[in-house]
Amino acid sequence: MKIEKFAAIDIGSNAIRLLIANVVIKKGFPTKFIKSSIVRVPIRLGEESFTIGEISSKNIKKIVKTIKAFKYIINVNEVKSSLTFATSALREANNSKEVIQEVKKKTKLKIEVIDGRKEAKIIALNNIFKYINKNRTFIYVDVGGGSTEFSIIVNGKRKKSKSFKIGTVRIINKLTSKDVWDKIRIWIKSNVRKNAKIALIGSGGNINKIFKMAGILDSRPLTLIKLNSIYKSLIKMSYEERIINLDLNPDRSDVIIPAAEIFLRTLEWSGSTEIYVPKVGLADGMIRLLHKKETKHK
Repeated sequence: MKIEKFAAIDIGSNAIRLLIANVVIKKGFPTKFIKSSIVRVPIRLGEESFTIGEISSKNIKKIVKTIKAFKYIINVNEVKSSLTFATSALREANNSKEVIQEVKKKTKLKIEVIDGRKEAKIIALNNIFKYINKNRTFIYVDVGGGSTEFSIIVNGKRKKSKSFKIGTVRIINKLTSKDVWDKIRIWIKSNVRKNAKIALIGSGGNINKIFKMAGILDSRPLTLIKLNSIYKSLIKMSYEERIINLDLNPDRSDVIIPAAEIFLRTLEWSGSTEIYVPKVGLADGMIRLLHKKETKHK
């Protein structure tokens, strides 16, 4: 048996995350990916990037401090290799090159900014069919702060992917037009066969939290009725009440509502009534990508 350790840093619109995972390899057995450490630092880069068009010097300093802290954790864990990807917030910031250069200068770590298409491909590397019957059609929906990635999966294979500039941070800052919603609706309806038995696969911190609130077993889906019920109870509460009554983190309490709205609309437009939540995302896909690269080089 062989155990390799990899690290992934995901610089998102609502937070920066570090995932360290053990990859267990044994001849004659499927490769196992076991999460070892997860650290999340709430820095809302999207709020600046999507409104004023750049990342402030205050937040650049926060990014540097976070990456430095993550590097200590990575070094202590003696990981084999690591990746650092940034998504829509840094992608759309006018000073993204300056941010990347500053991080490289202060931490010696290189940030790669990826587009929505690559993000969707990496997310799709995850084994999302551990508890799900793959012999049907799914819409994989990964809701972020600045963008949402949609993938049509048929019999376990990704057939089509599309990234839309719609995310929780954009919505709470009123930066989403009706036109974007219309484009999503048209894309879903044109890529899903009528009367096809569709299910959603949900990804992202907000749907993970909603799933936990619903108290459902990992192998069971979150139903449209249950999601709608949770959504209605969330919108009846104030920002403070959601923190006090539901133990939501302050940076989760506002964005959880627009995330629920994206999933509810996707369910409506696809004609689906259930969402499977495998609790994997970009960072998990990055770990698989690292392992894939490592295997290829041998």
